[in-house]
Amino acid sequence: QVQLVESGGGLVQAGDSLRLSCAASGRTFSTYTMGWFRQAPGKEREFVATITRSGMTTYADSVKGRFTISRDNAKNTVYLQANNLEPEDTAVYYCAADAFPDYRSRDERGDRHNYAYWGQGTQVTVSS
Repeated sequence: QVQLVESGGGLVQAGDSLRLSCAASGRTFSTYTMGWFRQAPGKEREFVATITRSGMTTYADSVKGRFTISRDNAKNTVYLQANNLEPEDTAVYYCAADAFPDYRSRDERGDRHNYAYWGQGTQVTVSS
């Protein structure tokens, strides 16, 4: 079992930055692909960014150039640095772990159905 706990959300103004953190339990964190997803009211949960165990990153087009995903395997933690936030970024942000990441394509890494473990989410609200 893997437990994920997100933190770092909040209420900010457009143009501000936030750094989200996700702390994971377990000794095999370094082998997982980790992802950030988000869900706005009335919308489906959508892919934001992923990072493989080797550090390969993938981003949704809507956040590319503004968000950066990173991981610290020594701390069992994955981060999402979100810069130049926009009102459209308002959502609950979820951290997720894919415990079987081998041979996933880029599209598969962005598919939330491939992630078995999820955190409870952290709210990000961006005012205009």
